[in-house]
Amino acid sequence: MTLEPSREPAPAAPEERIERPPAAARLRAVPGLAVVARHLGVIVSVAAVAGFVVWALGQDTPKFPSDPADIALVGGAVLVYAFATAVRGWRWHRIMRHNGIPHSRTDAYMLCVVGYACNNVLPARGGELLRIYLMGQRSGARKREVLGTVLAERVLDAVSLALLLVILSVGRVAGSSPGDSRTLAAVGALVVVSSVFVIAMLLHRGERLQRVMGLLRPIMAASRRLVSPYGAILLVVTMGIWALEGTIFWMIGRSLGIAITPWEGLFVLVLSGFFTLIPAAPGYVGTFEAGVLVGLSRLGVSGGTAVAFALLVRFVMYVPITVVGLGFLIARYGGLQLLRSRRWEQPA
Repeated sequence: MTLEPSREPAPAAPEERIERPPAAARLRAVPGLAVVARHLGVIVSVAAVAGFVVWALGQDTPKFPSDPADIALVGGAVLVYAFATAVRGWRWHRIMRHNGIPHSRTDAYMLCVVGYACNNVLPARGGELLRIYLMGQRSGARKREVLGTVLAERVLDAVSLALLLVILSVGRVAGSSPGDSRTLAAVGALVVVSSVFVIAMLLHRGERLQRVMGLLRPIMAASRRLVSPYGAILLVVTMGIWALEGTIFWMIGRSLGIAITPWEGLFVLVLSGFFTLIPAAPGYVGTFEAGVLVGLSRLGVSGGTAVAFALLVRFVMYVPITVVGLGFLIARYGGLQLLRSRRWEQPA
């Protein structure tokens, strides 16, 4: 009997792995979709502005303040907004100081104004990237750390808006109620923010995710430190900032002869604040006005009066700060040459 040599089975051919292209590449591969995604904010703003203009043309001719007392109210609203912006600068200064970022108090105040001004002229909230870059250059801190302080500001703003909407709804301001869709959306936003903090803390303890958290830690550190008495104080300050800006809406309403209370002015502000979360062109063009008009409609204000209100609020809250902020940028931080260089757009 002949024994045949044993034959080992041939090794299986390695399984061919088909790597999927990145999501961004797949998006670019769809004709026209990448263009829409890139310019979504502009498209939304154009549609909103077109709708506003068409609607406004069908209303009474808007009448703007002409009496000296009413004009003084508009001027006072500008001063209130300047003070509210200064408080925002103080808040950013305190957040950076609490997180050990060496900086000049003057830079904190001035760059806050520069950031808000450039948000009104640069796409995709480019003003935030610009002030992160400039503060990193002047303080020597890593851009991720500065980004984390700006993120903490946005967390405080989002939580404050949600809380204020809940408070106003419980008070049934402008006919709102705790069970309406806006209040439920605000509560949902609070739940989401709280969940993000809890998940971040759990991920921080997972050994397998230490590398990911190592990248995110400088960015998330400032926000995680808000869960403390210090964060509670900043939350109260932030709600005070929004209350100040709500006073602006009340003053504009009084200058136009609208019987509006400070609480109702705050309601319109908070509602317009949620509308600015919609992707839009620089300065939230169109979406901000849409939020103002929706809020005014709840107060029974319409027609040319509503048009005048929206345009005056737009002027008070966007024009002076843009002029002053661009002046700061030119006088202290490199001016238009810096904007053209695009260095501030580099990732953190």
